[in-house]
Amino acid sequence: MDSDLEPVALTPQKQDSAWKHCEVYKYGDRVQMRCLYCKKMFKGGGITRVKEHLAGKKGQGTICDQVPEEVRLYLQQCIDGTVRRQRKRRRSSAEPLPIAYFPPETTQVVEGSDVNNGEVVAAGGGQSSGRTKQRTYRSRKNAAFERSEMANVEDLIGGDMDNLIPVAISSVKNIVSKDREKTVHMAVGRFLFDIGAEFDAVRSVNFQPLIDAIVSGGFGVSLPANEDLRGWILKSCVEEVKKDIDECRPLWKKTGCSVLVQEMNSDKGRKVLNFLVHCPEKVVFLRSVDASDYDDDKLCELLKEVVEEIGDTNVVQVITKCEDHYVSAGKKLMNAYPSLYWVPCAAHCVDKMLEEFGKIDWIREIIEQARTVTRIIYNHIGVLNLMKKFTYGNDILQPAFTTYSTNFATMARIAELKPHLQAMVTSSEWNDCSYSKEAGGLAMTETINDESFWKALTLANNITVPLLRVLRIVCSARRPGMGYVYAAVYRAKEAVKTHLVHRVDYLIYWKIIDKWWLQQQRLPLHAAGFYLNPKFFYNIGEEMRSEIHLAVVDCIEKLVPEDNIQDIIAKDINSYKNAVGIFGRNLAIRARDTMLPAEWWSTYGESCLNLSRFAIRLLSQTCSSLVGSGRVLAPMEKVYETKNSIERQRLSDLVFVQYNMRLRRLGVESGDDNVDPLSHSNMELLEDWVSRNQVCIEGNGSSDWKSLESIKRTEVVAAVIIDETEDLGTGFDDGEIFKGEKEVSDEGYFTNISEKLFT
Repeated sequence: MDSDLEPVALTPQKQDSAWKHCEVYKYGDRVQMRCLYCKKMFKGGGITRVKEHLAGKKGQGTICDQVPEEVRLYLQQCIDGTVRRQRKRRRSSAEPLPIAYFPPETTQVVEGSDVNNGEVVAAGGGQSSGRTKQRTYRSRKNAAFERSEMANVEDLIGGDMDNLIPVAISSVKNIVSKDREKTVHMAVGRFLFDIGAEFDAVRSVNFQPLIDAIVSGGFGVSLPANEDLRGWILKSCVEEVKKDIDECRPLWKKTGCSVLVQEMNSDKGRKVLNFLVHCPEKVVFLRSVDASDYDDDKLCELLKEVVEEIGDTNVVQVITKCEDHYVSAGKKLMNAYPSLYWVPCAAHCVDKMLEEFGKIDWIREIIEQARTVTRIIYNHIGVLNLMKKFTYGNDILQPAFTTYSTNFATMARIAELKPHLQAMVTSSEWNDCSYSKEAGGLAMTETINDESFWKALTLANNITVPLLRVLRIVCSARRPGMGYVYAAVYRAKEAVKTHLVHRVDYLIYWKIIDKWWLQQQRLPLHAAGFYLNPKFFYNIGEEMRSEIHLAVVDCIEKLVPEDNIQDIIAKDINSYKNAVGIFGRNLAIRARDTMLPAEWWSTYGESCLNLSRFAIRLLSQTCSSLVGSGRVLAPMEKVYETKNSIERQRLSDLVFVQYNMRLRRLGVESGDDNVDPLSHSNMELLEDWVSRNQVCIEGNGSSDWKSLESIKRTEVVAAVIIDETEDLGTGFDDGEIFKGEKEVSDEGYFTNISEKLFT
């Protein structure tokens, strides 16, 4: 008979959950179904009969004894959800009940009593030999209400309840009225204000799950006690995070990893070092150490402890800031572990470039002119409302990674909003504004209408925006920067040369770039990453290839300990260089520009397996210790101020949990453009752009934030490039660009660091 069965493909209309657990056949004009698990054939009864068979519901058929338990429970929930919907449809009223709060009744519950059956002894109603507890419980009225409410949700959303469960709370949100939502938001606000939390606490990835968990728990859920938070809850979170880190360890071995050392300095002179581990999948925080009194030797010993904890064979590089004591400790570390590199943080180097650019007279003047505009706007509520109206809700200020990058990012944003700002100061609304007649308003109007200001601002942006791109590339948590930073710096120097034209002019800026980039140039990792990135390698000439080939050889000798494997890799490089075999296939050629370099090697490097593994290991690394940084709310200071050893360990564990929770955002959140530049959390970066020399006059309402109008932001500024590496372009044939290093070295810049590290 089986030979007469014709398999039938399922159509999109077959939406019942049980269809995926059976095979469907056509036998003549009849449709038959076979259980995937026990192979029982059903010649009639429809999908409902199969579902009952799998769910273990007693009906007209047998019960499957081989179905996995999770499938059985899943289909039981499907059947229960269908029954609830059928009951709901029989009700006369289809109007959803409001979501309201019924104060829980306080009762005395005797241990061992069956609360679900309503066997509850009221407070004061008799004695009990067992210990009693004071509890709140959900009354039958509330239980009935909740069942009714969930039934309403079913009808409004549709589908089986088992499919609804994972998204139940987010789905309910769509049918909650604005008044109810406002009530919830007010309650959240009161709580956060009461505990002194920052406003951006609501941006935590754990906040919505908190609300969802409370709602799904129903009325009467008790709150955790202080001792619970300090006890089993914190302990459980610590174990969760440790398990999460342990899951990363195989990845560290597979792709290699980078140790990131972030330095935090307090107002009291304390220096805390945070140790993080970066791999392409995740950044995790290991621990922090008070290194206030550490010299070079102690710092080196500390770095060695961290390397041993991770596994020295897993570590490709240790990234720190580029101060002298880090350079000295880095050299000692490389002597102790010949298979890894110490590398100065590329983001720190780029930030130093921007700092020195900002000290050049004409650029400093442009920044100060721009600040006079923003200080006026952000200190007068009427002007701020008017600006938001003309910029369609967009802010002028643009917080970035550091104070110096914030300066130039804000200048770039001002240039993007030029037509909107000019339209504002020529509008009747601005002319009617009393502030436009005052000295500050007149100065702002003059600056915005001054074409010489815009010309200078545009030139400043042309030579600094490429450096901002370098900074975003090296700090990216989603795309390791090792294969791109060399090309990005090339493009930055090329932009300076293009816009300043005359050699005597652009050499001033090249010397600043080379002064700080010299440290990176003398280390081979970034050049090797450029060489092994097919996006760039096949677009450079033989002369440049030969110049950076030595960097690849250096990395091979250092990162690959076995001599025989080194020899194989050296031979395989010729296949890559000449695009032999699969490297020259059209599919691999097209993928050079579309795939991440490490993914390209994983896909097309099988014929050169050892070279592929080496390339993946190198291209998987970051270039900056700022990856995963940001404002950490963890009580770092309290950890090292606490004298009690037990409480210090508890606070240390709290820091461990908080830091890693914040790092989880890196894989979840994208950049948030809706950042309030006036918030306290951004004030450190933007203080010079929003602080006034004179105090606002309270009487004229200039600082009444309650008058700030809410304007929905519309994209009027240039679209942000999501892939910063996309337009790095082709062609790297300007031999002068990376020869600037020699000129800088001749003038003595950074000679001390180079000598310490390489002699």
